[in-house]
Amino acid sequence: MSTIQIGEFSAYMAEPQGTPRAAIIVIQEIFGVNAGIRQKCDNWAKLGYLAVAPDLFWRIRPGIELNPDVESEFQEALTLFGQYSADKGTDKSIVDIEETIHAIRARGVQKVGAVGFCLGGLLAYLTACRTDINASVGYYGVMIDQLLGESHAIAHPLMLHIPTADHFVGPEAQAAIHEGLDNHPKVTLHDYAGLDHGFAAEMGSRRNEGAARLADARTVDFFANTLR
Repeated sequence: MSTIQIGEFSAYMAEPQGTPRAAIIVIQEIFGVNAGIRQKCDNWAKLGYLAVAPDLFWRIRPGIELNPDVESEFQEALTLFGQYSADKGTDKSIVDIEETIHAIRARGVQKVGAVGFCLGGLLAYLTACRTDINASVGYYGVMIDQLLGESHAIAHPLMLHIPTADHFVGPEAQAAIHEGLDNHPKVTLHDYAGLDHGFAAEMGSRRNEGAARLADARTVDFFANTLR
């Protein structure tokens, strides 16, 4: 486990024993590359993948790590997300993610997937739309319903995990996502009845153990099939 430099930003990297079977870019929530995101990277490395989590808030402040269970830090994350959005953060983050894809392939690992959470779920969707990533997974992605017009550009497999009681992604937004993507040949959607945003967090009060295990098992199988 180490911190590497990719262009102007740093990234947490977890390496497997032996030759990587493929690579996974782990895309942060609004809380930065914190302990939970690093743990997700470590988990992928144990499964044989090279895992990389780029610091996508570096333009605001490098190295942000916040705990969503601490109210003051949760509110700080919301403030940072507001600054990020106002500065066209998602567009710039896709550039950073694409640079990360190139950096991984330069290391000799050609098959690259991305998995993101919350803001990262949105970025996983946009990565599928705007880059040549080999496969993408988004957990409780926000604002996807506002960007469905880009879905025609999805050329490689995409899976989205949607908790039906997500207080950040309401019923109308969820209905729009289903209407826009249910029939897309490259997209698979999974609903999780009665669950809220953050149910698959690696640690903390938001996690729902059973649903997180189910969603993660689906993600593991998805990448095993799409990154061969």
